[in-house]
Amino acid sequence: MTAALVPNETVTVASPQTVPKPGRLDSIDLLRGVVMIIMSLDHVRDFFSNFPHDPTNLDETSTALFFTRWITHYCAPTFIFLAGGSAFIYGSRGRSRSQVAWFLFSRGLWLVVLELTFVRFGWFFDLHYRKTVVQVIWAIGWSMVVLAPLVYLPRWAIMTFGLSLIVMHNMFDWMDADAMGHWHWLVKVLHEPGNIHLSGSHRIFVAYPLIPWIGVLAVGYVCGPFLIDPEPKRRRTRLLGIGLFLIASFVVLRAGNFYGDTSPWRPQATPWFTFLDFINCEKYPASLHFLLMTLGPAITALPLLEFANGRLARAVVTLGRVPQFYYVLHLYAIHAAIAAFTIFRVGPIKALELAEGPFIPTQDHGYALWVVYLVWIGIVVSLWPACRWFSEVKRRHRDSVLLSYL
Repeated sequence: MTAALVPNETVTVASPQTVPKPGRLDSIDLLRGVVMIIMSLDHVRDFFSNFPHDPTNLDETSTALFFTRWITHYCAPTFIFLAGGSAFIYGSRGRSRSQVAWFLFSRGLWLVVLELTFVRFGWFFDLHYRKTVVQVIWAIGWSMVVLAPLVYLPRWAIMTFGLSLIVMHNMFDWMDADAMGHWHWLVKVLHEPGNIHLSGSHRIFVAYPLIPWIGVLAVGYVCGPFLIDPEPKRRRTRLLGIGLFLIASFVVLRAGNFYGDTSPWRPQATPWFTFLDFINCEKYPASLHFLLMTLGPAITALPLLEFANGRLARAVVTLGRVPQFYYVLHLYAIHAAIAAFTIFRVGPIKALELAEGPFIPTQDHGYALWVVYLVWIGIVVSLWPACRWFSEVKRRHRDSVLLSYL
């Protein structure tokens, strides 16, 4: 049982028996590792695919292309929910409320800087900042900054805040950012994806409007005690109950095309494609249906993953323990791989002429889906030794303040 949530009180546990054992947290790292691997598939597809359309556009796609993209929808919600849970776990290890708040605030700002520098360069290999896309690392960073002062509130208040953002933000889907005059940039940052033009040819594309993701991180923080509950049966029952409730809520809301998504499903030419349309929810911004569809199965999987202890599971856990390191590294590895492919295929001069960014070929010069999968597997396998090394470095230096930000 956790201590009462009051300002400046140490966030600790009532007895030594309630301190989370390392093995109990393996399921969290395993789930995080799984979604990091799946995320890599989407990014390899971004760089390598020759498919010129949105893979979830049912008028253009195939089943294989659809699921190659759709399965990656689970990555951002799961990762941000677990980031919230990890923030609670960080505080549960004898740290005061003020220490947790400072860590969230400072680490959040660090993630924003990371998105705008190392992550952005990994995507574009371009120092001119003509185009900047702010995505999941940006969203996590600002969500942590917002959560920092909230940790002084009771858990029920944080939960109310988080759920309100998740459930109610679709009430503002009618808004048109470009009609908001000087405030259009704020609407795009908070609710509607789109371009924010800076000066000349420089622009920022907001891919992850913040409001729903702030809610997901806050809810993950409040659910932290469920993740580290020392009583196995109660922990698994609670997580299964929450996950199944979210799945059932998705099915009910989606079936009736009720409130919560800007992309209602419709009967398609075949029952199979009707099913694909049913699960084809809006991610930008993350709708209520989208978050129910993704967080429900993810939370349901957590107690089931506690029983996974084979060699493959342990390898994936290693990736899940160093997610930020893996994220940055995989972007550079994928971009370097497509540069090598393109130079080998057409030569360095032609590669630059074809580029949408340095050494990124247009989709006319991309590759079939089977190549995407082979490259994806190769990237994941090749990065594992580096992740294992860094995981050991972090294990040997658990008290390092610097490493806690990495």
